[in-house]
Amino acid sequence: MGVEIRIHTFFVTLAVVCLLYSQYIGSGSAPGFALWLLIASAVAVRELARLIVAAWCNLRLRTVLLLPIGGLFAYANPESQDQANSGNTQYALALAGPIANLATALVLAAVLTGASGSLDLMAQPLVTPLALLRSMVWIQAFLGLLHLLPAYPLDAGRVLRNLLARSPLPPTSGPSPASRAFAALGPALAMGLLAWGFFLRDPILAAAGFFIFIGAQLEDQGIFFQSVVDTVQMREVMLTDFATLSPSDTLADALARCVHSLQEDFPVVRGSSLVGIVNRQRIVETLRADGNGYIQGVMSRTFQVAKPEDTLGAIIRRITAGKGLTLIPVAEGEKIVGMVSVQNLMTSMSLLAEQRKIERNDDSN
Repeated sequence: MGVEIRIHTFFVTLAVVCLLYSQYIGSGSAPGFALWLLIASAVAVRELARLIVAAWCNLRLRTVLLLPIGGLFAYANPESQDQANSGNTQYALALAGPIANLATALVLAAVLTGASGSLDLMAQPLVTPLALLRSMVWIQAFLGLLHLLPAYPLDAGRVLRNLLARSPLPPTSGPSPASRAFAALGPALAMGLLAWGFFLRDPILAAAGFFIFIGAQLEDQGIFFQSVVDTVQMREVMLTDFATLSPSDTLADALARCVHSLQEDFPVVRGSSLVGIVNRQRIVETLRADGNGYIQGVMSRTFQVAKPEDTLGAIIRRITAGKGLTLIPVAEGEKIVGMVSVQNLMTSMSLLAEQRKIERNDDSN
């Protein structure tokens, strides 16, 4: 449906934790792996419900990053992100996951107790590889209840943060003060779960605290990055010192120019008009396979052009959507004034951040 699903490597870490825990209590590797699958299933139930609500609210998603405590949404445009963080949409998204998990837990509890009158759902420990049926119920319940805690980045905490960001009171006005006000609560909950898990010798609780802490860091980075890229314009990060090629250039001549350039991708221009894009690796591969020829025979005629006033966020979304798209020329009218490449984008962003930091320090002095 156009949404990229990514699974964070911490899911692999969680699998290791489950396997080690299972072996530690003497149940073997298979029950530990099964326990990990139950946790993954609870996350799948939660995120499926949230995806359905997002589609119902007409939110455009780009990616969903799955963590052991749930998923982090990346929206395809600022409008969808603003809608998701305001109004009734934020409440619908916040309630979808817990309701799905708690409802699933109730259904599973009813089915399992009805099918087996001897199953004790309240026996301790509630989650263990030694009792997978009981664990299946409580994992769903725990994930649902966890996100009702008012700590960021859990669902209830995310809603409270959004409300604080829109509060007219001076101490919590604006998104940055709200983030600072909530910064201590999420890590405090995470550290509490970590300590509780170590005290009870329960690696599942300890892992939950660890993943809450990591999830807060990842979401904060994502929000900061999104806020930056939607304000930075192409003229601020585009490369203005670059080489171009002509369609009539030979591949051998182009390779000679590549030797003296750090560029990976070259705009191909005829006069002042952009007619294509060619990659250094494409030039080398064609020379090796077919010998010398002309740039017009190997250049790509599929490209997009940006304007200097376009935001970096819009360009990143174009690069992400366009398979194999590594270079976007920046033009004023028909004249190319710069280019943005995947190769140089992170370097340009880091240098721009450093430049802004120096300018702020100069202004404060």
